[in-house]
Amino acid sequence: MARTKEFDPEKALDAAMELFWRQGYTATSMADLTEHMGIAKASLYATFGSKHDLYVKALRRYLQTRDPSPIALLSRPGPVLPAVAALVNQYAEESACDPQRRGCLIVNSATELLPGDGAVARIVESALDSLEVALTAALTRAQAQGELPADKDPQALARFIVVVLQGIRVLGRTHPHPERLRDAARQALQVLEA
Repeated sequence: MARTKEFDPEKALDAAMELFWRQGYTATSMADLTEHMGIAKASLYATFGSKHDLYVKALRRYLQTRDPSPIALLSRPGPVLPAVAALVNQYAEESACDPQRRGCLIVNSATELLPGDGAVARIVESALDSLEVALTAALTRAQAQGELPADKDPQALARFIVVVLQGIRVLGRTHPHPERLRDAARQALQVLEA
């Protein structure tokens, strides 16, 4: 007869995600994880696999639980440029106001573990590609609705915004000057204007 788990795997995964997000992969030990997750080492291995397996699952969980999802925000009907502005400003404000200076778990993973970790690289690349595709589709729609000048290249603009957003997240890990991040966001949005 199979034993029932004495912990909620989703809550344990959320706890691991939070710890990895705050401390990074390398600085987080198995002892840190078991303590923070509130489970025994054997349960961690039996449920999640190795530390690396758990990290990959935590990255996927991060992508599933971000609220609001950038893709959902950019896919809403109606005017597009206000949604793009809301996204850019959200990145700047979250990065400027996070007292823990966590940044973004995807960006943190890229700076800590790439290029050497293939599994993490695939998740990071997929996340950045998804954001770029969502921005490209939104900016193409903005162009069709007359919000974006016809001479602008939606894909090139989307790539530019992705790079700005990731730079904002990297600076969010430091002691960011809020106006530095807000000025960067304003400048990025001015590129979209006629």
